[in-house]
Amino acid sequence: MPTLDRQDTVFVLDLGDTENRFHPDWLAAVSAALDEVEKADGPRALVTTATGKFYSNGLDLDWLFAHADQHQQYVVSVQELFARLLSLPVITVAALQGHTFAAGAMLSLAHDFRVMRADRGFWCLPEADINIPFSPGMAALIQSRLAPQTAHEAMVTARRYGGADAAALGIVDRAVAEDAVLPAALELAHAQVAKAGATLGTIKARMYAPALATLRDTTNPLG
Repeated sequence: MPTLDRQDTVFVLDLGDTENRFHPDWLAAVSAALDEVEKADGPRALVTTATGKFYSNGLDLDWLFAHADQHQQYVVSVQELFARLLSLPVITVAALQGHTFAAGAMLSLAHDFRVMRADRGFWCLPEADINIPFSPGMAALIQSRLAPQTAHEAMVTARRYGGADAAALGIVDRAVAEDAVLPAALELAHAQVAKAGATLGTIKARMYAPALATLRDTTNPLG
């Protein structure tokens, strides 16, 4: 399960040591961690990472298929996590130490910055291969954070991007050695801790207003 630690002015949220799929209990734990970050006083920033082979493999499809009657509410809760992170009033950095797939990749895009391991691991939106269309909110998030041609290729081809290619295309901001992923993310975060506060939150909310509105549309989240 996710755990939150604090290193001086930077909160570090470890998403877990499994595939870190979005089980409802996992979503609740991440939400509680964001509550703590948001309610804290003073300069601060947030880094998310994970332990092991995966940053996150996204939706918990096993749970979802077993609870099909809750599909719509589940998508609402996932998209609210994306929206909340996208508009969080602190600088956020994703330290992608392992595979980052599907909704896990979308979660990374909701951060302000991303640092990825260069030598191993992939960032991928596999929905075209697994026959799961993007919800309107998910499509809006991806298209708000990636250049149009990059978003198009990632969404329609399900290409797996290694760190160097992801950095070249602006999917991530840096691609570094395995042992430098978290330190580089912490460096980025520490440099921006003074930005935390209502002004930053307002800037993000206005910058991403269309995507946030679509992510938070609970009337028909599946399209």
